[in-house]
Amino acid sequence: MELSPTKKALLALRQMQSKLDALEQTKHEPIAVVGMGCRFPGANSPEEFWQLLQAGTDAVSRVMDGRWDGQDDASTAIGGFVPHLKEFDPSFFRISPREAASIDPQQRLLLEVSWEALENAAIPADSVRDTATGVFIGVAAVDYWHQLLSRSATEIDAYLTTGNTHSLASGRISHFFDFTGSSISLDTACSSSLVAVHLAIRSLRDRECNMALAGGVNRLISPKVSLNFTRANMLSPDGRCKTFDESANGFVRSEGCGMVVLKRLSDAIADGDRIRAVLLGSATNQDGRTSSITTPSSLSQQAVIRQALANSRIEADRVSYVETHGTGTSLGDAIELSALSQVFQDNQELVLGALKTNIGHLESAAGIASLIKTVLALENKAIPPNLHLQQPNSKVEWHNLPFKLPQQEMSWQQNRQQRVAGISSFGFSGTNAHLIVKEVEAKQTTSELTIKDLYLFTLSAKTNRALKQLADKYINYLNTYPDLSIADVCFTVNVGRSHFAHRLAIAVTSIQDLQTKLAQYLAAENSEQIWYGKANINQTLKLAVDLKNRDLIELIETIIKHALSRQDIADVYWQSKDDNTQNKRFLNKIIYADLNSQTSNWETLILGLAQLYIFGVAIDWQTLGAISGGHKITLPTYTFQRSKYWLE
Repeated sequence: MELSPTKKALLALRQMQSKLDALEQTKHEPIAVVGMGCRFPGANSPEEFWQLLQAGTDAVSRVMDGRWDGQDDASTAIGGFVPHLKEFDPSFFRISPREAASIDPQQRLLLEVSWEALENAAIPADSVRDTATGVFIGVAAVDYWHQLLSRSATEIDAYLTTGNTHSLASGRISHFFDFTGSSISLDTACSSSLVAVHLAIRSLRDRECNMALAGGVNRLISPKVSLNFTRANMLSPDGRCKTFDESANGFVRSEGCGMVVLKRLSDAIADGDRIRAVLLGSATNQDGRTSSITTPSSLSQQAVIRQALANSRIEADRVSYVETHGTGTSLGDAIELSALSQVFQDNQELVLGALKTNIGHLESAAGIASLIKTVLALENKAIPPNLHLQQPNSKVEWHNLPFKLPQQEMSWQQNRQQRVAGISSFGFSGTNAHLIVKEVEAKQTTSELTIKDLYLFTLSAKTNRALKQLADKYINYLNTYPDLSIADVCFTVNVGRSHFAHRLAIAVTSIQDLQTKLAQYLAAENSEQIWYGKANINQTLKLAVDLKNRDLIELIETIIKHALSRQDIADVYWQSKDDNTQNKRFLNKIIYADLNSQTSNWETLILGLAQLYIFGVAIDWQTLGAISGGHKITLPTYTFQRSKYWLE
């Protein structure tokens, strides 16, 4: 029956409205934080960073690494520093030693932390090759560039520009990982890395990319910028950020790097990712003309926070915590508090965090450090203390405002709805950014019982030395977190890591069993359930073990008895030049396995997969994980093998 013109018009209107609703929903789509990596003063990982924050540690110190002569003036002698300024592992990133020496340490650090962020997300780098993954990096410092340009003309090499221009800070990451999404480096001074996160959110919502790495970096190589800031009365003469205190007299320069891995929330759920927090919305704006080019605008700060709230589609009174920009300058703090008091005047209580009191001002990496701190606080439902607060600024009418300054760790209470936080980052360029973050909805999960009585644990590295260091790193980590699920640990190392040539495979029953066997491996003790060696992963003989849609007995027969011929297995084995007699003994056991023996089918499968893994056989880890159970969790990241690459 043909529709009347009126009904056709109504149908067209409904279809148009549906498209408009979908478009509006896209503009506000939540974004999931699925991984994080960082190097901050006093912390080489998010886990160490949280420990530093909980303990109320001040990570500011005297200048380290002998990078310049410390002077009596605190502005140049004191700062927040991270190690390995001059060291790098170029072979890991397929960079020649000669080129490595000309690469800005900021680019080097970004590569390492990007790798660690992906491992934190349990996303193998090779699984996202040639994908629409975007890279958004805040970077401002040019210390190494100036150092190299000051050399004689005969010392200028072919790598100077690619090693130091800021466009390559993001471009080098995209090139190494083979990402094809947007790749943008940006400099808005102190707000750079939070603006980078804002652009990543927009790119994900606009479907320009399906995953994004966003963050920032800062390295302090020369004292000259510090001298400039001192003469502009920006830096604290006593080398401490005293945010919101009566004695606030300037900030402290610091260095570091932070990176987050972002996906659209719907995609993260579909991919089975571990969602650490949800980004609801963000905004950026500019101060315009103020009394001077570096003077902030309270009205613009109010506006950017309100815009971020609107983009997040929540009211101001939903926010219970704000990680402030909080530089510790008397003028900047007063202007920021004025803006906050206008936006959040109807809140019952608003806790104000001030990360710079712990680690100083990371400048172009400050915003990403604030985001990582806030995600950790949401996960732990706790707010760490601000430091150096003796007497709150007397120019602020604290008794008339809903603000609370935490002077010791406090529980993050939230009785009505989920915890929601705001994060501010304001550049002295006048560019402001604000981000709204929400905790992940609590899921009702049953207590995990051990699904199997045996699991396969694997580690790999590009060198044997790195493999041993990684095993030692796991022992220390498991000592710190002994209550982890063995299913989760094995699932994460198998599914969530790239697999390199130097390999370790262990059949384990529990966390304690894993600790014992890792120690046995490092002590070179023989065991029938520990295998290690160098796989020839470039060999033409490679089998992708298909674990799908097979009966278990057929599966074992296929993998162990028919995957490779006996001669092929022997050839691969001898090519590995593995002199482990236990491996030889088990090799014969597998080749001539009797499936009707007392060994269970599952145990035979795990032991066989372990051996094939050492041979370099590609294994379907996702399906094995689906059989044995487990979820993605935080585990140690790769152990880079650094040497000095530096041009004076």
